[in-house]
Amino acid sequence: MEYPSKLIEDAVNEISKLPGIGKKTALRLALYLLKQEEPVTENLSSALLNLRQKTKYCKICHIISDSEDCTCESLRKDASLLCVVEDTPDVIAIQNTAQFYGYFHVLGGIISPIAGIGPNELNIKSLIERVKKSEGTIKEVLLALSPTMEGDTTSFYIAKKLQPFNLKITTIARGVPIGGELEYTDEITLGRSIARRLNYDITSD
Repeated sequence: MEYPSKLIEDAVNEISKLPGIGKKTALRLALYLLKQEEPVTENLSSALLNLRQKTKYCKICHIISDSEDCTCESLRKDASLLCVVEDTPDVIAIQNTAQFYGYFHVLGGIISPIAGIGPNELNIKSLIERVKKSEGTIKEVLLALSPTMEGDTTSFYIAKKLQPFNLKITTIARGVPIGGELEYTDEITLGRSIARRLNYDITSD
């Protein structure tokens, strides 16, 4: 792709480094920003710079925050329930369901030998310490990790580490998504859905 300006080319090259954005989309965004008033571009640049330089992580739950001090403890939540997730977007997704009322613990990734990520690179040690320091307040740990081989490996590792504590260890249910067709559902998901089948309730309506 040829560009009328080196400045445009440089902007396109940088924008296209973002996930899911190709050269054409990057060019469209660059030209859009070029047509806007200067403060629009300045505000965007400032927001991105602040995001990179000022973002902190809570020292207890490791959620992205404006400070390292945990704000979760001040919230009225169920202190007996702790949900373990891979990263902050998972926290947002679970909160949006309005079905979870406990606290979170962000691992910062999952165990992946291929990517060179082991247990020591994750926030697993702080999770164990958190459960230990709760002195029985935490009664259930929900492992809400992606249903992949790496996610299952991480869940198994954490479950083994939590065995010495008197805890209920649970995981998110897995099954066929609403609106999905069986023929396009992978065998593992379909098999788990059958194995964990529920009673069909005809009185709910």
